[in-house]
Amino acid sequence: MALLERVAMLLRANLNDLLDQAENPEKLLKQMILDMQNQLVQVKTQVALALTDQHLLEKKKQENDERAGEWRRKAELAIAKRHDDVARAALERSVSAKRAAESFSQQLEDQAVQVENLKSALRKLEAKLAEAQARAEILLAQHRRARAVDRAAEAGVLAGEGRRQVALDRLQSQVQLADSVSQARAALMGTSVEDRLAAMEHDEEIDRMLAELKAGKLSQ
Repeated sequence: MALLERVAMLLRANLNDLLDQAENPEKLLKQMILDMQNQLVQVKTQVALALTDQHLLEKKKQENDERAGEWRRKAELAIAKRHDDVARAALERSVSAKRAAESFSQQLEDQAVQVENLKSALRKLEAKLAEAQARAEILLAQHRRARAVDRAAEAGVLAGEGRRQVALDRLQSQVQLADSVSQARAALMGTSVEDRLAAMEHDEEIDRMLAELKAGKLSQ
């Protein structure tokens, strides 16, 4: 029965798990309670109909039992009156009524099982609905707290990542500054060495020219 399958799905539903997965837990919970209420009305209606059918089957069985007994008595009366043909016809009617009673009896057993299944589903669904209604606010409050904790933890992680990024940026700036200073110093040192070498070469050239002049003057 499709109705019992839908009820079984509602009964198997884990409210906590569903709320954890829902984008809007409050809306989901309200919808679930509404679904349970709707299914509850349908199950109650089915229970009432099933009980009505059960009573009808009981009545039919009883009527055919009584009919089978009545035709048997008529057959006995016909035999007593030595009307075997009438007795035979009465017995045929009795057997037919007895078979009908047996058929209704089997249907009655099946119907009783169906009624009990519906009643069981009704009791369980009523309990599930009562639980959902009673725990609705508690479940929502718990879920809100859990979400708040998750958001706080996430914010903390993001804040930590932000702090780490700032520290990395600061360290990178320091490294870049130190590199720039090193390059500047190297450049300054390079310029000083070149000047000194140039000066030495200049002095050496002067000394050479001076020596040549002295040598020429001396040679004259």
